[in-house]
Amino acid sequence: MIAKRRDSAITKKMKQLSDRINSLPTSATLAMAAKARELKEQGKDIISLSLGEPDFNTPEFIKEAAIQAINEDYNSYTPVNGYLELREAICKKFKRDNNLSYNPNQIVVSTGAKQSIANVAQVLLNPGDEVLLPAPYWVSYSAISILSEATYVEIPSTIDTDFKITPEQLEAAITPKTKMIFFNSPNNPSGTVYTEEEYRALAKVLEKHPQIYILSDEIYEHINYGTGNFSFAAIENMYDRTITVNGVAKAFAMTGWRIGYIGAPEWIAKACNKMQGQITSGANCIAQRATITALEAPVTKIGYMVEEFNKRRDIVLDLLGKVKGFKLNKPEGAFYVFPDISYFFGKKIKGQKISNASDFSMLLLEHANVATVTGEAFGAPECIRMSYAASEDQIREAISRIKKIVS
Repeated sequence: MIAKRRDSAITKKMKQLSDRINSLPTSATLAMAAKARELKEQGKDIISLSLGEPDFNTPEFIKEAAIQAINEDYNSYTPVNGYLELREAICKKFKRDNNLSYNPNQIVVSTGAKQSIANVAQVLLNPGDEVLLPAPYWVSYSAISILSEATYVEIPSTIDTDFKITPEQLEAAITPKTKMIFFNSPNNPSGTVYTEEEYRALAKVLEKHPQIYILSDEIYEHINYGTGNFSFAAIENMYDRTITVNGVAKAFAMTGWRIGYIGAPEWIAKACNKMQGQITSGANCIAQRATITALEAPVTKIGYMVEEFNKRRDIVLDLLGKVKGFKLNKPEGAFYVFPDISYFFGKKIKGQKISNASDFSMLLLEHANVATVTGEAFGAPECIRMSYAASEDQIREAISRIKKIVS
């Protein structure tokens, strides 16, 4: 009775919240991570393959730069768009790695790439605008679109097409209301990497629709296993319509440092600077100084992490490939596999009927003590996401547990 009264009181309070927050979904990746932590606190031996967070420590040369910044008394508010030295370093990085020419006024540094993306959406989207999301897509793209009062439109793909959309699909999805499209390569959750040729074919379609802006999320660019990263803004007639998003979280194992950035047409960068000035102001001063050092270093200094991720990917593909019901492709980047598990739909496992990917993901958590993320959150309801940003021992044990449960 007391619990019912409490739930009723909470429901009444929820109705007093804004429509904006009530319409916003909870991040599926963070929700699963929280559930896994809760079970760990209860004493359960949970192996988490849910979060996209490298299990490496931040490289020593970057930590030393942060310590130096503290000793040099960097402790004041930073410029909203970031230290000039950092924006200059980002410009050099864009030229070196992506063949993109930006000046410091086209760069805005934010508290993580997520804020960078939110800034762009807030300054470009109006109520009623449509945002195209090639699926699967990162969970926050849809939520950020909702917060911007826009409508997101999924363009589906499957494991059989390597989770890539075609120019024909893109053309068919465009309407007079289309304002933006989000590209993400290497992709979270699938690890798919678009080639230059594939991007140029999609750009041919977008050439006919000059009202559409492109957000190219390249946060995983350095975690790449051979295809190589090609920046959408490097396509000549797309440069003035593309906002390139990047950051140091993934490749440099700096998730908690919270530094992301954009390279964009100057008028868009100026608008993002204005927006951020009323939300968070400038990003952390110590993290910015450390990021200068990170970006100025040769990319080879983080090669050992990429090599380890590549090794783990091959282990996952080998072991999961021996589990009946897991349909796999070979991801060329990031640190995720995104198996199609629709084979299990309609079946009963451990007395539990599997109707969808969410059921399957919860089954693995409750009976195998392995945390994954349902593909429904990424616009691919037949899949689950498994991160191999965990130790090799954990990966082997996790897949062993999964095999026992589903066999």
